Amino acid sequence: MRLLLGGVAIGCLVVLYPFISALLWAAILAYTTWPLYRQVRARLRLGRAGGAVVMVASTAIMVVLPLALAAPGSAEDVAQIERAVQEALAAGLPGAPRWLYEVPAIGPTVGGLWDGWAADLTVMVSFFRPYFGIAAQFGLQLLLGLANGVLLFLLALFVAFFVYASGERLASRLTLIVHRIAGPQAERLIAVTGATVRGVVYGILGTAVVQGALTAIGLYVCGVPRAALFGVIAGGLAVLPVGPPLVWFPAALWLMASDRMGFGIGLMIYGVVVVGGADTLVRPFFIARGAQLPFLLTMLGVLGGALAFGLLGVFLGPVLLGIGYALVNEWADREAV
Repeated sequence: MRLLLGGVAIGCLVVLYPFISALLWAAILAYTTWPLYRQVRARLRLGRAGGAVVMVASTAIMVVLPLALAAPGSAEDVAQIERAVQEALAAGLPGAPRWLYEVPAIGPTVGGLWDGWAADLTVMVSFFRPYFGIAAQFGLQLLLGLANGVLLFLLALFVAFFVYASGERLASRLTLIVHRIAGPQAERLIAVTGATVRGVVYGILGTAVVQGALTAIGLYVCGVPRAALFGVIAGGLAVLPVGPPLVWFPAALWLMASDRMGFGIGLMIYGVVVVGGADTLVRPFFIARGAQLPFLLTMLGVLGGALAFGLLGVFLGPVLLGIGYALVNEWADREAV
């Protein structure tokens, strides 16, 4: 009998493997937003299916609306972005700062290379030309990954509808299974796992939203065009290690090259102190009730999750590692006692 059940389980995993990331993300989404789902049903006096429709539609709107607001809305917006890029290319790069030459060992080399690029952008283009093919291939893979991530996200929303509608029944079945496997420790393991899932998801998404908003504000104050668009991009990159600097650092260089040195330096300071500081303040605040996932595991979870599950793996990786980390700590603490 056990052999038969094992074979059926393996077969089910093989069938569901192409959709495993969407299924996991749908379950995580429904679990972390379940209190909100219950409030929506109570206030709007909806049934399970009606509440599920409202939650799925709200999630889709929350994801799509920032992109719609940030995207160029007219031909004039596109022309403005094109003019900004042309002006940046025409202005070139600012010269290397004096202190860079004083850095031991590498300072003179890096400073000379910087000044060479600042004098003639064609030198910089020639330097990076051997890597253009690799960059093009990476860009194509990124676009394919984004397209696949969008499809998986839509599938996850579709699955989430059924998870919301049948949540109580699914929860009772899973609880019964955990009790049969873990015995007396089942309730504790369920509580630790739930707190970890909520803590990691709230920490990642909350930090991304805050850093994206702060980046957009800083860019807008400094006069960078399409600040909202770059803020959305920074928020998306915030789930990756050292993500937002990929947005505000080039913007600061562009400001310096446009003879707005004060705004450029100010944006760099703002990015390091305010945007970067938000990560150390906001993330622990959101994860306070969950497991304190170390930075190394967070980074490995993001990168490994993206490689294993695609775009949705950016969230799934840290959650899975967080659950494993919390359960191992729980087991070790009980063994020590």
